[in-house]
Amino acid sequence: MSLARTVHSTAPIRICDNGGWTDTWVARYGKVFNIAVSPAVSVRIDAYPRGTREETIVINAENFGTRYGVTLNAGSWGPHPLLEAAIRRCPPPADLDVEITIRSDAPPGASTGTSAAVVVALLGALDGLSGRARGPAEIAREAHAVETEDLGRQCGVQDQLCSAFGGINFIDIVDYPRSVVTPLVVDDHVLSELGRRLVLVYAGRPHHSSDVHEGVMRDLATRGPDYRPLELLRQAAARARDALLTGDLEELGRSMQDNTWAQAELQAELVSAEAWRIIENARVHGACGWKVNGAGGNGGSLTLLGSADDTARAAMIRDIVQDNPIVQIIPITLSAEGLRVR
Repeated sequence: MSLARTVHSTAPIRICDNGGWTDTWVARYGKVFNIAVSPAVSVRIDAYPRGTREETIVINAENFGTRYGVTLNAGSWGPHPLLEAAIRRCPPPADLDVEITIRSDAPPGASTGTSAAVVVALLGALDGLSGRARGPAEIAREAHAVETEDLGRQCGVQDQLCSAFGGINFIDIVDYPRSVVTPLVVDDHVLSELGRRLVLVYAGRPHHSSDVHEGVMRDLATRGPDYRPLELLRQAAARARDALLTGDLEELGRSMQDNTWAQAELQAELVSAEAWRIIENARVHGACGWKVNGAGGNGGSLTLLGSADDTARAAMIRDIVQDNPIVQIIPITLSAEGLRVR
C-alpha cells in the first residue's frame, strides 16, 4: 500500500492554573492564569488511498498499548471515547484510510490538562488532513464541546485554551463558556528565571474524577457565582498575572499559595494529605509557591515555584522523591507555542 501523506501535530499541557474552578458552568464567570509547558501531546496521522487497508480508521493509543479500528456510526463507544468523539466531530476525508497515533510523555491523570491537549492536537491534525486551518480559539471551543456535549462530562474551558494558544495566558471567562484569552508578554529574563525554578511533581498515581468533585459541583451550584472561595480563586489568577508582568516571582508564588488555600476552602479533600506533604517539603527548602494542579483531589500533580538557589531547589527535589518513592519529577520546559500542525 502507498502512503498518501502524513500529518503531525503537537499541543502542550498546562500547569499552575490559578483560578481553576472559576472556568466551569457553576461559577458562570471567572479568571484563570495558566502556563503551557512541554512535554507535549503528539498526534501523527498516516493517510492512505481509500480501500487499501483492512480498516478505514485505526486508533493507535501508544500510552495504553491499544490499537483498534473505529466505526464512526457505531451505537456505542470503544476503548477510548474521547478520541472517538473527536474523530466523529471532524472525520477524515472520505477518500482516505487513516491510522492515527497518539502519544503523551506526561503520565495520564496528572491533572495537567492532558486529555484536553490530546483532543486539541487530534482536531488540529484532522483539520490539517482535511485542508482546514481553524484558529486556536475555534479549535479550543470544538475540543471543549467534545467533552461536554458529546461525552456529557463536567469540564472547564481553560485547559483547551491553554493547549491551543500555548504560552502564558490570562483567561477571562466572561459568561461561561465564552472567554477572552490574553497572552502575557513577559520579559525574557523573567521567563528564563521562571522556567529555571518551576518544578512539576507527579504524586505517583493518576487523578480520577470522584465523588468529591461531584460534591463540589453540587455545592457550588447552590452557592452562586459570588461564593467567597470562587472570588478568592479569581483574585489569585489576577494577582499571578500582575506579578508575572512586573517580574515579581515571589508574589507569583504567594498567589499560588493562596490559590491552594482557596481550593481547600472549597472542600478540604481537594488538597490531599499527600499534596500537603509535598508542600511542606517544598516550604522547608525555600520554595515560594505551590499549586495543586487542576481540580485537586487524590493523585495528580503539583506545580512548585522553587527557591532561586539551585542547591536548595535540588535538595527540595531530592527530599520530595525520597519521602515517597512513587512520586516523580516530570521535566518541563515553557512552551511558547500552542497547537502546531505540519
